[in-house]
Amino acid sequence: MEQSNKKMNINWYPGHMAKTKKQIAEDLKLVDVVIEILDARIPISSQNPDIGEVIKNKKKMMVLNKSDLADEQQNQRWINYFNKNNIPAVLTDSNSGKGIDKCIKTLEKFMQEDMNIQSQKGRVGRKIRAMVIGIPNVGKSSFINRISKKTSAGVGNKPGVTKQKQWIRVNDVVELLDTPGVLWPKFESDEIALNLAYTGTIRDDILDKTEVAYYLTKFLLENYKDKLCARYKLSEELVDDLLNQEQAENINIYDVFLEIGKKRGCIMSGGNIDEEKTAKILLDEYKNGILGRITIEWTNG
Repeated sequence: MEQSNKKMNINWYPGHMAKTKKQIAEDLKLVDVVIEILDARIPISSQNPDIGEVIKNKKKMMVLNKSDLADEQQNQRWINYFNKNNIPAVLTDSNSGKGIDKCIKTLEKFMQEDMNIQSQKGRVGRKIRAMVIGIPNVGKSSFINRISKKTSAGVGNKPGVTKQKQWIRVNDVVELLDTPGVLWPKFESDEIALNLAYTGTIRDDILDKTEVAYYLTKFLLENYKDKLCARYKLSEELVDDLLNQEQAENINIYDVFLEIGKKRGCIMSGGNIDEEKTAKILLDEYKNGILGRITIEWTNG
């Protein structure tokens, strides 16, 4: 596997996403607040800068979903980060429902002053109207299903497929407007593209899977070496020896990647390691939390 410094030039923008962006801009007039669902493992990369520009001065709240897959210490630091920027943020795990009740309470508290103003204007009992946005694969539909306590969001079988616009009643105070997940025309950096690839937002056929797995191996060796070694039964001594070989760093990291392939039996005829199979195992096990709770994007809070 040859590594280079070439630009990836990822450009994936299905036509329906341009239409969705326009619809979101129009629907903003109907809501009081925007709830943006993020992947807690990549809170910055999972924000859509295009939609951020559309939202502008509209009130916003962040939901860090899939927090059960993210580093607990980093989870709290990200909450602090958003709070310092005057954006309320809540940790959730839509699969188990953890954090959903807190999300509703935080939203109601955040919007209380605005609702009091509405009441003073004679609009007594008016519901808080919130738009839910999120890029594909952050768990937006699962979040809506949980918060509304029923299967109301139409979930497709591909990233980014949520059916037509719909209002969802949460309780006597809150109603939500669902929107399809939308990516942006061109990723700002290779780092963002890789982060989205690690977590499964970018389809497997957009980026080279083996290259993505190489960079994930590099990140894990630098930040979660103990978890990588534990999962693939690699001795830290062996890994250190491989990383300290007198050859290019990318070759050393690649040698560790090959050791993972050996441990998982990804061996082809002739004794060569099946790179693609090894890459798929590593990426799938990261995405599904089998490697442990790992956050890609860190903050000091």
